[in-house]
Amino acid sequence: MAGQVPPYAVRPPAALLELFEVTSPEFVTETAIARVWRVRRGRGLAALKVWHDPGMANEAGGVEYLSIRRQHGAVRLFARAEGAVLMEWLDGPSLGDLVRAGRDGEATGLLAQVASRLWRQPTVWPGARVVSEEDWCRALFALEFGPALGAEDRAAVERARGLMRRLMEGAGDHIALHGDLHHDNVKDGPRGWTAFDAKGIVGPRAFDLANAFRNPKGAEALIADPARARALAAVFAPAAGVSEAEMLGWAAAKVALSISWRAQGRLDADGELGLLRMFLELAGA
Repeated sequence: MAGQVPPYAVRPPAALLELFEVTSPEFVTETAIARVWRVRRGRGLAALKVWHDPGMANEAGGVEYLSIRRQHGAVRLFARAEGAVLMEWLDGPSLGDLVRAGRDGEATGLLAQVASRLWRQPTVWPGARVVSEEDWCRALFALEFGPALGAEDRAAVERARGLMRRLMEGAGDHIALHGDLHHDNVKDGPRGWTAFDAKGIVGPRAFDLANAFRNPKGAEALIADPARARALAAVFAPAAGVSEAEMLGWAAAKVALSISWRAQGRLDADGELGLLRMFLELAGA
């Protein structure tokens, strides 16, 4: 559109560069909620992330989470300001790149290892969001069905609601979780495989690995393969301290939660409803 400035031409605020004592910003990417630049920090590189919303949208808890991880599998934060952070630069590749290159089994094991390292620092911060019907998962239980939604899909969402309740009631210890742990949020870096872009929530360990079942992007055929889902469960379940059926149940519940977030209150259709039914069947729910 005429008059619009392409994101790569946008520089970070000069005041932030001065505050963080960094130079030479190079635009890397823009998401719905933030922009990221690679910057020069002393003799090395760093990542500068600036949110469109100074409140950091749904990642404010993630910044708190990362700030207390220290070196337990998470990206290192060098500095923070209102609506911005300066953090360790990760060259990659990502675990998602490994999957897309045909190395899903390797990526699965590495993701479980990263999760286990993250869980070694279980400290919870004041005001953290919680995996519960009233908080982090509220959208699923408040979801209304539109007239276009078929009976089979309505039944699947209702089954997922009941499953989520049972899983939450039977869950063990609640600890600090990354909250958005999947293949494209883990990259290789100076300290090995490292997680970033956290949401920062509190809940059971299995919830942290549930999102990986529906990732990474670009591997849709693999994600829809029941054999792949069972293979992930076989690796993730021991790491999270649950049965394989329970791990698959958390995967189904997370698919349903993602559907409800996208629906924004009323569900008429969604591309992952078939995936939800598959995971429900695999979990025996």
